[in-house]
Amino acid sequence: MSDFEIKDLPERTQSFWKIAGPGAVLVGLSIGAGEIIIWPSIVAEYGASMVWAAILGIFLQLWVNLEIGRWTIATGETAFTGFSRIWIGFGPLFLLLTVIANVAPGWGRASGLALKALIVGPAGYGSDTFWTVITFLIAAIILFGPNVIYQSVERSVEALIIIITVGLISMTIAIGSSDIWYTLGKGIINVGYRDPGISIKVLFSALVFAGAGGIYNLFYSFYLRDKNIGMGARIPKMINPLRGKGEAIPSKGFLFKENSENLRRFSAWWNFVKKDQIIFFWALNSVTIILFIFGALAILHPRGIIPAAGTLIWDEAVVLGEIWGNPGRVIFLIVGFATLFGTQLVVLDGVSRTLADIILMNVKKARFRGVGWWYMIFCGGWMILGCFLTFIMEKIGVTDLGFIFNAAYVGGFTMAIYVPLILYLNLKYLPKSVKPGVTAITMMVIASVVYIGFAISSIIWEITSRL
Repeated sequence: MSDFEIKDLPERTQSFWKIAGPGAVLVGLSIGAGEIIIWPSIVAEYGASMVWAAILGIFLQLWVNLEIGRWTIATGETAFTGFSRIWIGFGPLFLLLTVIANVAPGWGRASGLALKALIVGPAGYGSDTFWTVITFLIAAIILFGPNVIYQSVERSVEALIIIITVGLISMTIAIGSSDIWYTLGKGIINVGYRDPGISIKVLFSALVFAGAGGIYNLFYSFYLRDKNIGMGARIPKMINPLRGKGEAIPSKGFLFKENSENLRRFSAWWNFVKKDQIIFFWALNSVTIILFIFGALAILHPRGIIPAAGTLIWDEAVVLGEIWGNPGRVIFLIVGFATLFGTQLVVLDGVSRTLADIILMNVKKARFRGVGWWYMIFCGGWMILGCFLTFIMEKIGVTDLGFIFNAAYVGGFTMAIYVPLILYLNLKYLPKSVKPGVTAITMMVIASVVYIGFAISSIIWEITSRL
């Protein structure tokens, strides 16, 4: 990797709400990752005794995201480029982990099933493959319709978040009771408890996907850059190759001189990142996951309903309809589709950006094309492959749920690698005045210990469970 070019940090001239968005996109991904599938499934079976892990997962990821943001606003680089400064082999490693976790279309199929349940019911017209194709077509229109891909993703996700939040609050008001809130509160403070019936693998997966989780947190770098946040303003936006010719995004970023003006500008950008993460990622994510868990605790767990793979949203909506009436059933089905489609959309976008970024950074010959062209190849190819794999999975009777848990499980091992790396990156390369402070270092060390500890425990469990 070549050295950083020295440039002044761009000035922040707009208010927080004018440039807000990157954190909201990450929330759109987070809500679908663990909140509507993994955690309601766990609560339906085991109750609220392990909800502490969901709250802990979001809190730890807040600190991880802040350090990812610190790197990007100071350098304009993605975290993947930064990791390659430490060791060039990290690029291929993260590419491999991204493919392993995401090659199967778990979110696409779950989103298709939710859309099918909303429109025709789970036993209605069309196969899983048919409805999955529909959701991929909708995603393709959103991603490849506008000139700047990020703007379309941000606006779509923000609209979906509004639908989800309003629907969840309405549901909670309709079915809420003080007893359920009390039970939920006990689970939040029951720190460290693990039900004997749940494996360390499942709990690790649930902890990871409370929040964005896995490789997905690293997408924050891309969205800060496309929003012109910090030094990201010096990096060209990724242009839709179907609408215009974009520049090849440079593999190296910038650093600024430590003078009073640049430090003042960094402070303004850093305040934005902190607000963006605290308001959108931590606060909104915590509220929505609690509301989803509340719904499962009120509707499924008391009746002993443990949903089959692919039917959780429908099962919860049916019981909600019995309590709240037909409007309640429809509202929850809309919330379910909005949640899963938002995740499908951002995963498609973020994974394709990741693959394009790593390829351009590691393969010199790939730079004859711009990043938008590689994004289109990976995104389009992945959608076609996803439809084909859904067809195969449906024929042989494999469900989407296993692949979603697989993405979380692989994501946990990925976090065990990159969480300490991002801390090392910021301590090694950033100007002294903007390096992480004592609190940030402490929280990142704690996060590293948690993810590495769970990863090691999972490996031991994998070995002992097979003996």
